[in-house]
Amino acid sequence: MSDEPIRITRGQGGEVEVEGPVDGFAASVLKRAGFDTYPQLRGVWIRLPFDLGRTWENEHAAWAAEMLTAARYSVDLDPDLHPTPPAASAPSALRRTKAMTAQPPPSTAPRRSRR
Repeated sequence: MSDEPIRITRGQGGEVEVEGPVDGFAASVLKRAGFDTYPQLRGVWIRLPFDLGRTWENEHAAWAAEMLTAARYSVDLDPDLHPTPPAASAPSALRRTKAMTAQPPPSTAPRRSRR
């Protein structure tokens, strides 16, 4: 592995590209994350498909970065590609309360003392 990081960036045209030292295993990880490879005169162009939406692109770029990092590659993920966290929402109305969970019925008979 090289000391140079694998860079996942958003290009000038809006496409998500991968640059840097990508070996065979890193290429297979990127393919699993949805990246396509296109041969060029000086290597390959690795990018996500166009027009699938910024959210989809961000999720897949972040997923690829996580998988590569787990495989001990050095990865630079463009800050623009971090997925947006889900908005804080109000607690669900279908929350299970204590009264809704299965509990034994309360005993109504008086307790007898043992002698």
